[in-house]
Amino acid sequence: MGFRWRSRNRPQKAVRRAVRSHRTDSVLAEAALVTSTGEAWAFATRAELLLIAAPEAPDGQDDGESRGAPSVVVHREWSDVDRATYDVESNVVRVHWVDGEEPTPLPLDGHRSVLPQVLRERVQWSVVLAEPVKLPGGRSARVAVRRRADGELFSQVIGQSDLDVTDPDIADVIDAAEARVRNAAGLPA
Repeated sequence: MGFRWRSRNRPQKAVRRAVRSHRTDSVLAEAALVTSTGEAWAFATRAELLLIAAPEAPDGQDDGESRGAPSVVVHREWSDVDRATYDVESNVVRVHWVDGEEPTPLPLDGHRSVLPQVLRERVQWSVVLAEPVKLPGGRSARVAVRRRADGELFSQVIGQSDLDVTDPDIADVIDAAEARVRNAAGLPA
């Protein structure tokens, strides 16, 4: 079976129920995603990004309730997002995570959506301060002070997945950069 373009403007009832049970606040933007089976949606709230998938209904029973239970594929707060990229030609948003997990592609279904803009705004809102850090051996990382939805500030080191922060030379440089950004944000170093 090939990819199908969802023509719905609203997610099915079971997907909407799943969103209500997992979110912490109101939905700012939503977008149907292209999927080969069933239905998938991305939801941006003030606090988090949710991706919910629902299986395809059995043949001839597409009443919106004959499908299996929707599953939450991604449920992460904005401070878990390193960045997102949007390819206009393919209409795909790729969400890159601070923990080095593989980027999550969001193939938008072609209907107009503010999801890419809201995603950008929420990630930018979560970054209070950031400083690029040059590391020994020509490597680099970033140290940032991030904000959670409840306003809590914390520091974060973002580097490639193979960055060894236990190496004393690397740790010294990162610790100094982290102390600078924490101090600039009014956090204890």
